[in-house]
Order: sequence, then C-alpha cells, then structure tokens
Amino acid sequence: MNYRKQNRASEAPPQPAAPKVLHSPGGIKGRWMMNSLSFVLVILAAVVILVSVGVSGYYYASVRDNLVSRATQKSDTYRKYFTETYDQFYTQAESDVATFSEQDKVELQFLDRSGRILLSTSGLTGGGMASTEEAAQALSNQKTGTFTGRDPLSDERVMSVTAPLLSSRGDLIGGVRFITSLRVAERQIWIIIGVAVLACLVFLMLVVASNSYFVRSIVDPVLKINTIAKEIAAGRYGVRLQKTYDDEIGELCDTINYMSDEISRAERMKNDFISSVSHELRTPLTAIGGWSETLLAGGGEDPEEVMQGLTIIQKESNRLTRMVEELLDFARIESGRMKLEVELFDLSIELYEAVYMYENLLRKSGMQLSYDEDTDANYYINGDRHRLKQVFLNILDNAAKYGADGKRIDITLRREGGKIVAKVRDYGAGIPEAELPFVKEKFYKGSSKQRGSGIGLAVTDEIVTLHSGTLDIASALGAGTTVTITLPAAEAEEALGITGAIPKIPETPYSPEPEGDN
Repeated sequence: MNYRKQNRASEAPPQPAAPKVLHSPGGIKGRWMMNSLSFVLVILAAVVILVSVGVSGYYYASVRDNLVSRATQKSDTYRKYFTETYDQFYTQAESDVATFSEQDKVELQFLDRSGRILLSTSGLTGGGMASTEEAAQALSNQKTGTFTGRDPLSDERVMSVTAPLLSSRGDLIGGVRFITSLRVAERQIWIIIGVAVLACLVFLMLVVASNSYFVRSIVDPVLKINTIAKEIAAGRYGVRLQKTYDDEIGELCDTINYMSDEISRAERMKNDFISSVSHELRTPLTAIGGWSETLLAGGGEDPEEVMQGLTIIQKESNRLTRMVEELLDFARIESGRMKLEVELFDLSIELYEAVYMYENLLRKSGMQLSYDEDTDANYYINGDRHRLKQVFLNILDNAAKYGADGKRIDITLRREGGKIVAKVRDYGAGIPEAELPFVKEKFYKGSSKQRGSGIGLAVTDEIVTLHSGTLDIASALGAGTTVTITLPAAEAEEALGITGAIPKIPETPYSPEPEGDN
C-alpha cells in the first residue's frame, strides 16, 4: 500500500488578527505607578474615612454619654429629695445653679413644664424658651432627649441633653438641661484627622519612593536589554548583557546572552557553510570547465583522453547533482515542504543495497566493511525507502571519510521489540567531546578538514525524525564513532502479510562515487 505524508500541514491555518496595542503613557514605570498608586490611594482614603468616622463617633458618643449621665442623675436626685413642693424644687434649683462649678464647659438649665427656662448658669431667665428641639420632646414624652447641631441663638455647634423632672408621685414638674459647645471636641477631632492625613501622605511618599526605586531596578535592565536586542538585530552578534540581579531579570539576561552567543555561532557556521559550499561547487565546476575547454580545443583526437575527460565531467556532474539535491532537501526541511513516499517495505534490503554500493569502493581504498544481520527477524517498516536509503548512504559516506584511519566499518541490523536498530561503527579518530552535541546541527563541521557542506547529517537526522525514529551518535577520541538509527517497526499484522514475499537480492547499484556530508 502507498501513502503520501507531509511532516507539516499542507495548508497553513488562518492567522489570528493581531491584538490591539494599548497606549501606555509613561511606559512600564508610568503604568506601574498608576496601578499601584491608585490602589494605595483607595486604601489610604478608606483609612482616613474610617479614622474620621471612628474618632468623631467616639468623641460625640463620649460627650453625649457624659451629658445623659449627668442629666439622668440630676433628674433622679430631684425626684427622690426635692419635688415634694414646687418651692422646694425651685429653691434647690437656685442652689445648684449658684454652686455649679463647670460654667466654662457646660451650661445647666432648669425648665418648667412648658419648656421655658426658669434658671440657667448663663443667666438666661425670665421665661425664654429652650432653643433646641430635644427639650420639648423630652417634656412631652417624659424621656431623656438629646440634640446635636447648631444652636439657633448662638449659631454655634452644641450638644444638649434634657431629662424630665418628675415628682415622687410621677407628676411632671419641669426639666433639667445640660448644654455644651462642641468647638473643643471638634477641634480635637480635626487635629486627629489631620494627623491621620499627614501620616497617609508620608506613607504615600514612601510608597512612591520605594516604587520608583523598584520600578527603576526593573526598567533600567529592560532598557539595556532593549538596546542589546537592537544591536543584535543590527548585526552585532555576540554582544552580552551584564547580569546584576539573580532573579527573573537576571534569568532574562542569561537568555539574551545565550541567544546572542547562539546567533553569533550560527552566523559563523552560516558563513563557513557559504565558504565551504562555494569551494565545493568551484572544484567540480573547475574540472568540468577545464576538460570541456580541453576537448573543445582539440583534445578529442586521443580516444583515451576523451574517455578520461568525459568520465571526469560525468563524475563531477554527479557530484554537483548530489550537492544540489542535498541543498534542496535542506531547503524543503527548513520550509516544512519535505514529503515522504510512505510504503510498507523491508528495511534490510535498503541497508544491504547501501552496503553493497560501498563495499567495492571501500575495498579499493583498503577499508574492510562487515555487515551483520539477524536473518530470523523481519525488518518491515512504514516509510520512504528512498529517503532511508539516502540516510544509510550518507552515514556510510561519513564513516568512510572520517573513519578512514581505522580501516574498518562494522554494520549491524537488529530487531529489538517494536523497534528496528541499525548501527554503523567506524574505528577512526572519533569526534571531540566538545563537538559531539553539535554535529547534527546545520552548517556545523567542527574541527574536521574533510570536504562537505555541513548539512548532510542535519538532513539525515530530520529524515529519521520524520519517520518517528531517532539518530544517536556516540564517539570518543581515538576509539571511533558509532551512529545508531532506531525506527519503529511495522505492525505485526502488516509485516506477517508479506514476510518472505520479497527476496533479499540487491539491485544493480548506480553509484559512480557515493558521497555525503557531515
């Protein structure tokens, strides 16, 4: 069965509309100050209001309780001892008014049953009516009444309390009234509120100062990061930030520094790649051009020389073709357009053909190639046979180039559960440990002086990944390199349906000189 698979969606999803960018006057600092100060101002306003209400309530309640207590106590005393006769009441009232010692703070008044002032410590007598409404209410319902507000006579804020005076028989005789100015109490209230407001302002100034310092500790590094990012965007790769704090900003600085180093490394690798590809292209083009000119200039008289020239032209043309195909594969991978022609096939056949193609070539160069396969296992997979053969050829070519000193390459193929594992080992100089993590990256060639574009192994790794497999490289200096390819095997039902139907007879290989790139 044949399938077509693409590693990414063939149609890009519709891009969401760009979010609306909100205007931020003052930048991060202005936004931070506005948000934090708004919250702090609300809290401080609530504190001032609570202090104002609490303090004023406390003072007013204290003054009211004091006046009510005194008026009630005075009313009870008169009821018990001084209300047998009106003369007794009046005489005692005159005595209390004359001996009252708090005239500078509180005014004491005695009222008759209609609310007229009989006696007063302030000298108000002669039938004047009580100026506030609580007096009439207290006398009418015979319950203590209170008033807080402006006195109609003096236009001063006062608090007054009136308690009814009853005889021992319960008859209403009059009333006792205490009046005090609220000027002193309200001055104390305003002083306390002012102190609270001042404390809130000092606190607000401290918050502004601390916020300014904190925001500056964030904004300044961000501005530096922005400057460095602009320099990187302008092409100054490798510039670094000075890390000040070991926090999220410090972590961002580390990330920016890492990004700058990676971009710088990638830029160097790209330049090396361009230089390498230019050299790789120039070499076959020079050979093709040189022999073409030779043949055109009359070198075609000697048949042997003509065959030699044509052979070189063909060989170098094939080299150019493979390089172009490799570059095209790399471009397809980068753009997500590489397609796989997926089918069910025996992987061992493709590996054997790749070994067969290299065996004679390596024998001529003095290298021994050994191939070991478990013949009792089946190696069917769902994949692209041509791409996987390309993988094997590229890895073998790398083993031949970089492991030539070892004079030996070992290849094994095994079935391990639901996986098929192919290993290619050479006994060459190996890869330095510092370079090993980067060998599969594009454009990377490391310290090797061998020819190549530096993208062959990157393409190989991507092909294996597209097959849901892994490509692992283990190496040590002086001990050679082992490349391990692990691929998922086909389902048992699929493999059993055709096992044994295809004999493992290699096709006649076409390979003038297989060549890959690290």
